[in-house]
Amino acid sequence: MRALGYLWSQRIERGFVLAALLGLCACSRGNDTLYKESGYAMGALVEFTVYGGDEARAKAAVATAQSDLSFLHGVFDPWHPGSLARMNSLFALGGRFTAATSVLPLIAKSTELSQRSGGLFNPAIGNLIRLWGFQTDDPPPKGPPPTPAQIATVLAQQPRMSDLRVYGVEIESRNPAVLLDFGGIAQGYAADVLIEGFKLAGIQNAIVNISGDVHVIGSHGTQPWRIGIRNPRGPGVLASLQMHSDESVVTSGDYERFFMCEGKRYHHILDPRTGMPSQGAASATVIDAETTFADAAATALMVAGVKDWHAVAKAMGVKSALLVDDAGRVYMDPATAKRIHFEVDPPPPVVLSEPL
Repeated sequence: MRALGYLWSQRIERGFVLAALLGLCACSRGNDTLYKESGYAMGALVEFTVYGGDEARAKAAVATAQSDLSFLHGVFDPWHPGSLARMNSLFALGGRFTAATSVLPLIAKSTELSQRSGGLFNPAIGNLIRLWGFQTDDPPPKGPPPTPAQIATVLAQQPRMSDLRVYGVEIESRNPAVLLDFGGIAQGYAADVLIEGFKLAGIQNAIVNISGDVHVIGSHGTQPWRIGIRNPRGPGVLASLQMHSDESVVTSGDYERFFMCEGKRYHHILDPRTGMPSQGAASATVIDAETTFADAAATALMVAGVKDWHAVAKAMGVKSALLVDDAGRVYMDPATAKRIHFEVDPPPPVVLSEPL
């Protein structure tokens, strides 16, 4: 979960730049209506955009979505009293217990994606996140970073998603060091849930944007929705992407939540193998039909870095992705290259990979 107070001042520091509308409005142009509303939930800025149709229906659908987000926040927050926090405390005690059924689908999905990523996406490392201080609702810690000995102690416990065993509605952990933090997937999961709710409400054209985890359906009139990908090492937008209907795009970046210490950047995307922030990649973007998958995959590609991003993407089943390194070079597959339009002049150097 990302910190609410911090995101108030850093609301465009995620991978995507969409217009933030604080409050709500309905903008009419002829018979077309663009309804927007925004707020905060799950520790993030959340933006809803609905095009066309009945404004009252759009408003009701957004109200339901906000209620759903409040529920999901209570379920998936690992650091405050709630379903996941209770499960984490029981994992530490050992033995089977009745799981919160609302958490089980995300546990199953995370276990699968962790395995496909070779463990680079690993929500079981909550103790490592806490060691670095990134669990707090306050702004990021100011350092210094944990000592090598502290990191080594946590790594020696080797918490993995595969430590969990599910028996119907019961669950246990073979490793008491497992502490689940779904910060790398929960917002994507929520975006998928909310889009399905929009569909059930009869909404045909909309965007759900949860701190840059974006899922779109339909279009903006005769034009497709277009999303901007943030420049991780400069102001504004690096590139724009024309979206297909019922498609998602997620970017993870080292600029989102970090602290500086003795001139070095320490960010919140941690490598489960080393216990340190991931190295080499400034941001990773994944395009997929499912925001849940794209969220987890973007995290894994950040950890994989420039050397291994393509192999990890292929192993996970990613079909479209791009990586920006510390020097501003862009690495992407041919399918993504056909869709991306760079908004900076001159455009960045591009390293084209084999197809995914």
